[in-house]
Amino acid sequence: MVLPVDLRGLRYFVAVAEERHIGRAAARLRMTQPPLSRAVQRLEADLGVALFARTPSGVELTEAGTVLYADARSLLEQADRLETRVRSSAGDATLTVGSLADTVELVGGRIAAAFRERHPTVSVRIHEADLGDPSAGLRAGLVDVALTRLPFEATGLRTHVLHTEPVGLVVREDDPLAGQDSVHLADLSDRRWVRLPPDTDRIWRAYWTGSTTAPDHGPALRTIQECLQAVLWNGMSALAPLDQLTPAGLVTIPVTDRPPSILILAWSAHRPSPLIGSFVRIAAELYRGNHRQHG
Repeated sequence: MVLPVDLRGLRYFVAVAEERHIGRAAARLRMTQPPLSRAVQRLEADLGVALFARTPSGVELTEAGTVLYADARSLLEQADRLETRVRSSAGDATLTVGSLADTVELVGGRIAAAFRERHPTVSVRIHEADLGDPSAGLRAGLVDVALTRLPFEATGLRTHVLHTEPVGLVVREDDPLAGQDSVHLADLSDRRWVRLPPDTDRIWRAYWTGSTTAPDHGPALRTIQECLQAVLWNGMSALAPLDQLTPAGLVTIPVTDRPPSILILAWSAHRPSPLIGSFVRIAAELYRGNHRQHG
């Protein structure tokens, strides 16, 4: 018996199964809810079983849905590998991954290793971007997919959220604020802030700038380490994810009036590919597993 199921329908099903919510799955797939709901209903009709049960918070997999999910993931991965092998037969296949400095280890370590296990014939290249390019090379066409942070101008990009991280104020240990439990940026407009490059995405620069009224001091800084060293040696102030590793002599204080930084995978909406899709799924799986272990 041949099941009347297409790969697109399976991808829709997997997204809903992982998000446990039609709205979130639709956002992830960059589509509206009605066609996604219809696709799920059509899949259930084709198979003759209910795949989801509605709950107050979204949906949950039924027993049949749980069975389909495990095999659907495997089937989609096989389909991606098959297309990759076919495409790579005409030449060497390469995936270029962009990252910011604080995500390089995650990309170049566990994610790249897991990706190579599933795609041993694909060459993986890592492009480390500086703070002047929050798209980590996507805008310049230098990379295929990026592990980076919102907010920045993301028009034309597809994104998958991995995690949200609170933001903190980085100061020296001898700073008068160092002993406080938290700070409010609105009260700190008179501090000397590190300065990002003037050509940086305006949304990104506004988010990571402590004050829009205080004058800029010193040269524009393009790397995280340059910013941290400016705080350490010159007594300046900077913003960073709360779990950012800092040199000895610095402390990070939670900021109460800045929304969390959003860690994402991003890729061009105009250049989809099975390799990118596979990388996104592998990275999301690893990040979820690591987060559960440390949660």
